[in-house]
Amino acid sequence: MAMQTVLNNFQIVLPTEIIRGSVVLEDGRIQEIDSEASSVSGAIDGDGDFLLPGLIDVHTDNLERHFAPRPAVAWPSAIGAVLAHDRDMFGAGITTVYDAISLGDYDSGGERRAMIGKSIENLDAARAHGLLKADHFLHFRCEVSDAGALDIFGRYADHPRLGLVSLMDHTPGQGQWSDLAIYRAFRRKKNGRVWTDAEFDAYIAQRRADRETYSTPQRAEIRRQAAARGIPLASHDDTTPDEVDRARQEGVAISEFPTTLTAAQQARARDMKIVMGGPNVVLGRSHSGNVSAAELAVHGLLDALSSDYVPTSLLEAAFVLAGNGMSLPQALATVSATPADMLGLTDRGRIEPGRRADLLRVRLVDGHPVIRSIWRADDIRF
Repeated sequence: MAMQTVLNNFQIVLPTEIIRGSVVLEDGRIQEIDSEASSVSGAIDGDGDFLLPGLIDVHTDNLERHFAPRPAVAWPSAIGAVLAHDRDMFGAGITTVYDAISLGDYDSGGERRAMIGKSIENLDAARAHGLLKADHFLHFRCEVSDAGALDIFGRYADHPRLGLVSLMDHTPGQGQWSDLAIYRAFRRKKNGRVWTDAEFDAYIAQRRADRETYSTPQRAEIRRQAAARGIPLASHDDTTPDEVDRARQEGVAISEFPTTLTAAQQARARDMKIVMGGPNVVLGRSHSGNVSAAELAVHGLLDALSSDYVPTSLLEAAFVLAGNGMSLPQALATVSATPADMLGLTDRGRIEPGRRADLLRVRLVDGHPVIRSIWRADDIRF
């Protein structure tokens, strides 16, 4: 017998409008949407709260933070790190998450490579045992100027949950880290790395030499392998129109975190989707001094958001956008419908009959969105 749940007296955020009414869920799917109140006994009374589609996060660094909670600290319980991460994401209303795993060691002494294997293996184990609340996919962030990126990619390129590959290059002096003073201060704050001027100059020189050696061939091969598997490609930290053009010519359809207005404008001109970070919206600025997501939104250059390094920022950012010119359905689309369309997830992202019952009950408290209940395909409730 079909399992049915009725959600009544909600402000239902549909793709183009908000209606007051009820939603019927059956066997993990949205069965019916009605603009009238339901008279079904046992219906869940929403008390006028918002009913939103579950959030879809295309890029979160949160998993790595649980594996390495402090510099030089590797958390001993890998499965515990995975489950803590999963609870963070699901508790933030993110029912579908693309775990961003950085493929590149640089100067970690092999620690990052070890973390990659543990992350993927323990995500797989947690899923196999039915322990995950959110639906997890993999997003490989390929550091093309790192000597080990291609080898690491090859080891996991056929993983069945790999859903997004981004091509990135964090060589200091360009892209996200165009300002070397900001980069130096960031590294000092993040992991206590303190250089003398001579040491810093030598480090930058080595990183630039690595870029000259590895970036072009590894970028080409990773792009080729991703395309052969039908995996969507994103470029990362586009700075100039020329960089955008190059990415588009390579088949890249997503510009993730463009650092300048001109790069975002070119991405739009080349019909690429533009993704920015939720923290950028909430803070009103980029932490590394690049263009703000709010400025891009004003120019109509913002398609989707990711939580980046703060899971709760995804929902908060959508409501910030809704308070600054966007309608609530438009703002919610940046964290649900548009990411679903970008990544080929045809079964979720909107409150529509036949879609997965991934839903959030949200109330505004002093102007801030507060999650009161979460459903994922009607079999998990929080």
